[in-house]
Amino acid sequence: MVLYIFNASLLFASAEARSHSNDGMNAAVRAVTRMGIYVGAKVYLIYEGYQGLVEGGDNIKLAHWHSVTNIIQQGGTVIGSARCKAFMTREGRLAAAFNLVKKGITNLCVCGGDGSLTGANLFRSEWSSLLEELVQKDTLAQQHDHLNIVGLVGSIDNDFCGTDMTIGADSALHRIMEIIDAIMTTAQSHQRTFVLEVMGRHCGYLALVSALASGADWLFIPEAPPQDGWEDRMCARLETSRIKGSRLNIIIVAEGAIDINGKPISSNYIKDLVVKRLGYDTRVTVLGHVQRGGTPSAFDRILSSKLGVEAVIALMEASPDTPACAIGLSGNKAVRLPLMECVEMTKLVQTAMNEKRFDEAIKLRGGSFENNWNIYKLLAVQKPAKTKSNFSVAILNVGAPAAGMNAAVRSAVRLAIAHGHKVYAVNDGFQGLARGVVSEIEWHSVAGWTGQGGSLLGTKRTLPSKHMEKIVENIGKFNISALLVVGGFEAYRGVLELFEARSCYDELCIPMCVIPATISNNVPGTDFSLGADTAVNAAMEGCDKIKQSATGTKRRIFVVETMGGFCGYLATCTGIAVGADAAYIFEDPFNIHDLKTNVEHLTEKMKKDIQRGLVLRNEKCHESYTTDFIHKLYSAEGKGIFDCRVNVLGHLQQGGAPSPFDRNFGTKLGVRAIQWISERLTENFRQGRVTVISFSPVTELKAVTDFEHRMPKDQWWLNFRPLLRMLAKYQTSFCEYVPGEIQHVTQRSISIDSGF
Repeated sequence: MVLYIFNASLLFASAEARSHSNDGMNAAVRAVTRMGIYVGAKVYLIYEGYQGLVEGGDNIKLAHWHSVTNIIQQGGTVIGSARCKAFMTREGRLAAAFNLVKKGITNLCVCGGDGSLTGANLFRSEWSSLLEELVQKDTLAQQHDHLNIVGLVGSIDNDFCGTDMTIGADSALHRIMEIIDAIMTTAQSHQRTFVLEVMGRHCGYLALVSALASGADWLFIPEAPPQDGWEDRMCARLETSRIKGSRLNIIIVAEGAIDINGKPISSNYIKDLVVKRLGYDTRVTVLGHVQRGGTPSAFDRILSSKLGVEAVIALMEASPDTPACAIGLSGNKAVRLPLMECVEMTKLVQTAMNEKRFDEAIKLRGGSFENNWNIYKLLAVQKPAKTKSNFSVAILNVGAPAAGMNAAVRSAVRLAIAHGHKVYAVNDGFQGLARGVVSEIEWHSVAGWTGQGGSLLGTKRTLPSKHMEKIVENIGKFNISALLVVGGFEAYRGVLELFEARSCYDELCIPMCVIPATISNNVPGTDFSLGADTAVNAAMEGCDKIKQSATGTKRRIFVVETMGGFCGYLATCTGIAVGADAAYIFEDPFNIHDLKTNVEHLTEKMKKDIQRGLVLRNEKCHESYTTDFIHKLYSAEGKGIFDCRVNVLGHLQQGGAPSPFDRNFGTKLGVRAIQWISERLTENFRQGRVTVISFSPVTELKAVTDFEHRMPKDQWWLNFRPLLRMLAKYQTSFCEYVPGEIQHVTQRSISIDSGF
């Protein structure tokens, strides 16, 4: 089997090809290359995209395991991507086919956008006729009667239907949010209005998520052009915000923004409008190609690794009758999608926009896009509640601080107020509730909270059982109708304790909801907890710097300890994101023989070109094999071959600004929590009070919870473990790998919603 991978960016239907690289592509190149070699295939890398395919020669190079070792943390693409008009012609595709036949290549993995993948599919459909021409010139063509194609979607716009996320989109959001955070600091100081233009000529995804994650005052996206008179409404909103105490305004505009009549809305027009109408000091920042640069985020590295491995498996299983597929993301799983179904659905979106069927275009973008849009409209401006409710909701943080907590609190506060509820902020968790540290919180009190790390409400690990009487007393004193608890395992356990105490206290017969927030990602009942994505990025950045520190040093192994308690999520995901040689976790038991095997494996690695190694260890992975023990073992066994250094990342994994994922996810969870609470309050209001004595799903989780080790008994991300081992060249059974399922786009495009 010969496998071929390249990055291609060809806008097939256009007179001119376009070419872009995206952060995360190198992780895909690494994954496909290593997985191809792992299964015994020859892997070729094609440089300069379709141009290199047409020209052949030195543009087609045989890849080796160690040639892709150090590329996972690099932005852009090391194998290049170029415009190519020649591939749009029959003659160009004939030359490309000839270059493939010469190398014996019958499997293609193409990383690009919808145009690139459409071009690849056309190439595949023409393959037989191209070979007929080549047979007359070269008998080699008779040996390669079919071509298999798998696509990986690389696009910062996240505009390809069928997949929740495309490669590069999360990294672009990281760049955007870093800039917005910096701008908000100076805007606060000088009371300025900033107009930020982000990429998105035909798709407003980046603008929408950025606006939701930053709490922008106004948003322009191609899918939702503002109605006539928007200038008056926008200026009125900005003015109201200033009157109520805001020192800054943020307006985000996608580069393809238009009004209802199809007229472009430029960032400079918006700026001039604000200056003329309101007299505010206003600046324009056009982010441009900075959104494409920088270091890939952890999400993109892990996504590319998952999709790259799945692409190779799909090619291995393909037959001449297998249609071309794209590898996409559904929730947390890699799935196989009929390529042309995705392309056609993506074209339908553009058609709907061209025909001004904008509501339909938003729906066709998928459930997550539509949900983001609806939530942004809900939270962007305060609307008077239709009716004032008699209910009050108390919000508190419990456990260790986690990025995204403040975003969840902000959206929960604002939606509860929009529903007419009184909202109480409780400082310092259950301990603060017991002490009566409770105060009413208003709409503008939570302005700017989405980008703040830690817990602005304050948080404690104290469980309610220690202060039950006082907690009950204060719930009655403040007439609290519902509790929203944002936190980790202690939050889950605390609400469970309150639920079990209902038989003793009528005051506890109220709706209670937990939003999981912990860097350990160890709360039962959820795939993702707030803060975990930010923590993985922090650990990844630390490991990147550690690896870089040894650039001029030969034969060095780093042993790095991560947080997470007994849960190995953080160590495993960080391991994939940084290309670690091993990651020791509690859930995947290991012994001294495994440690010895790892040392031998690294010893062999030191004989190759790349003479550095990285081993991660979850802080509670083994009672006896501590970080210090592993460091000493590696140092002793590697003496004369390599030296060893140890690093404990510690609380840096808990700090910093929330990632775009955690900001967006927290905002969504806060909204959904209040929607659920409001429904329960309305349903169970009887005779002037709320009575909720019905069964609570929290109790269902007891059976699947390992309370001793504070985590779920079964964890979905353990499926990452074979991927980690295979990409580090450890022999493992394919039985451990769960291949992606085939999903049809029309069955899932409207309903899917994820953290983004």
